[in-house]
Amino acid sequence: MSEIEDLTQILNEKVKFLPPLGYKLKIELDEGGLVIWDGTGSAPVITNEDGSADTTLRMTSNNAKALMEGRLDPTLAYMTGKLKVEGKLGVAMKLAAMLGD
Repeated sequence: MSEIEDLTQILNEKVKFLPPLGYKLKIELDEGGLVIWDGTGSAPVITNEDGSADTTLRMTSNNAKALMEGRLDPTLAYMTGKLKVEGKLGVAMKLAAMLGD
């Protein structure tokens, strides 16, 4: 399984237990590939097809996986440059709070 497939599967499992995001979030990996989390509908949609997003997170695949698994603190990742945020910072902060639960 590729890194992007692995991350997509982890995110698909994770969003089942999270409250609605209310935004579109794009995760772009430094190695190539992306995951879109469309949290604007009644059920979250996870896809690897590019599209517009309210917020884009850029990081390595290892950091993305660690972030989704709760092994990397989102705030620390942002402050140390392991995570770059483009777009609405509030969406990234909401995600950090959701992953921290």
